[in-house]
Amino acid sequence: MAGSPADGSPPAAPPRRRRKLPLVVATIIGVLLVATGASVAVVRPGPVAGWLGAAPPPSPTPTPSAEPTPGPVLAGLAVDTPMPTAAGLSEALSEVLAGASLGPRTHVAVQDMVTGTVLFSQSPSAMTMPASTTKLVTAATALAAVGPAHRITTRVVAGSEPGEVVLIGGGDPTLTAGESGFYPGAARLDELAAATRTALGGSTPTRIILDVSLFSGPALGPGWDDDIPTGGYASAITALMIDGGRSDPAAGRGWAQRSAQPDLAAGRAFARALGLPAASVSTAPAGYVEQLASAPPQSEGSAGPAAAASPDSVQNPAAASARPGPSASAASPDAAVQPGSELARVASPPMIGLVEMMLADSDNVIAEAIARQVAIARGEPASFTGAAAAMDAVLLELGLPAEQSDLSDGSGLSRRNRLTPALLTELLVLAGSGSRPELTGLFSGLPVAAWSGTLQDRYQNTSDARRAGAGMVRAKTGSLSGVNALAGTVTTADGRLLAFAVLADSVPLYIDAAQAALDRIAATLARCGCR
Repeated sequence: MAGSPADGSPPAAPPRRRRKLPLVVATIIGVLLVATGASVAVVRPGPVAGWLGAAPPPSPTPTPSAEPTPGPVLAGLAVDTPMPTAAGLSEALSEVLAGASLGPRTHVAVQDMVTGTVLFSQSPSAMTMPASTTKLVTAATALAAVGPAHRITTRVVAGSEPGEVVLIGGGDPTLTAGESGFYPGAARLDELAAATRTALGGSTPTRIILDVSLFSGPALGPGWDDDIPTGGYASAITALMIDGGRSDPAAGRGWAQRSAQPDLAAGRAFARALGLPAASVSTAPAGYVEQLASAPPQSEGSAGPAAAASPDSVQNPAAASARPGPSASAASPDAAVQPGSELARVASPPMIGLVEMMLADSDNVIAEAIARQVAIARGEPASFTGAAAAMDAVLLELGLPAEQSDLSDGSGLSRRNRLTPALLTELLVLAGSGSRPELTGLFSGLPVAAWSGTLQDRYQNTSDARRAGAGMVRAKTGSLSGVNALAGTVTTADGRLLAFAVLADSVPLYIDAAQAALDRIAATLARCGCR
């Protein structure tokens, strides 16, 4: 079996009053975000505030986000709290690891977040199947390669014939049909359709051609279990899709039926928004959009651009705008439409919001889409192979040991993936060091024990020793059959912040027992002064 609800998305929270997080959790990172797609509340000041902002303004072209001035990160960390000793940690962890029964390939690394000192290790450089802790690498490389403010656009351009428009997929997995989408703050096809009509002088197109050529290679990952296409935790990875490929955006988090052809499903949703039948949708042949520039203009009066403002949160390059800035000039309503000219576009939530959604709910489809953005940024094909090569390149740029990474996808579904615990803890230490402030967005998405994401329903039993980890552990989960992992940060009893990673890929236990064993290890770190 490829995954489980515990590693996909958490079950709906029971109707209870949410507890306030302990104060020490608020000091884990200097910038704690509560992302809701395009809008994010910044709880603590820091550079992340400058990367987010509101949804894109209704202007013909998006205004590029200025690179923020790096500010203090992890400002709440107390550097003068006692650091555990290697001997103390060894004594505490050896016993709990011996009783964990996670199998012979249980590999561990623990580092101090302030100094980077390695405090405990058990085969820390062993290449291990990481399951969804892979998403830590995906998150870090995406934030480094494209930046926290990067948004993924979905565009409409004029086709070669009157009434023909081309819907170009940019790889946004959160795109949705209307206001009831699955992901918060998602770009909407109904708004894109309205902006397209405006750009065409109020006329409705008669034919929609889909350009999904941005992504190449297989739509399903190498090393994915056979049940992935039908298992409900992922879908075919295409450059155009709505609601992460879900057939129903109202589906709960976790398992959800996925479309067999996500790109075609999205194209038909766009057709419905324009009032067109499903038969009006077809897929462009290879190189079609590139050839449009040499095509003759569409005939005058065949849906020429009108001088009108675009709807909120939609950019409409063909529409007139009185606002200053890098906006396209308006064409007159009766002008001929140049094939290939952009009519309208919508943009995803910023990358930092996509990363948070991916990490919190272990969203496999967002992970693969984000990995392809890394590939595009580094000039690699937007494919599984290209994304893996690009992520390795960015790890090297970050000064991390890329030789300890051998990935085949960005989600962790592939059983060919290999990472080391040492790489993951070094990545976490770097993200918290302040030297690369764009990486701090990684922490805002990590599930908090007994509170959020895939750790929401763990560490809950108040009579269990694992309860010590509640609120103190922020970590990415990972589960495949026979593979269980947990990697993130934990605050010790003395208030010291540690990075840890536990990867086990020969686990003889059922998932609940394996997760309990991992939680006991993390809770031991939380209880520990270990000096």
